[in-house]
Amino acid sequence: MTYKDVDDYIDKAPPEVQMMLRQIRTIIKESAPEAEEKISYGMPYYGYHGRLIYFAGYKEYLGLYVMSEARLALQDELEKYRTSKATYKFPVGKPLPAALIKKVITTQAAANKKG
Repeated sequence: MTYKDVDDYIDKAPPEVQMMLRQIRTIIKESAPEAEEKISYGMPYYGYHGRLIYFAGYKEYLGLYVMSEARLALQDELEKYRTSKATYKFPVGKPLPAALIKKVITTQAAANKKG
């Protein structure tokens, strides 16, 4: 499926996950207001001095795709959500760990800015 922007992506996502998608989008925008928002690899992407974060919505979970610097720095805190090297799943119907996600964004943004 092709999406023209993140709003279109959220509107076409399974209804069960749309609220979580809006929440994570807000968390990202608040944590990195200068980040560029677009669709990349068929999912929402945010860039700030390089790759910052990706996310995707599915019927049963929200997937968060974390870049290496944040992933390594926060591996202990993220571990219970990890399903593969850079993929973290948050089940539909459970609250997003907003503080942890903010920490992921700000950690990666700082690393990207350093270059």
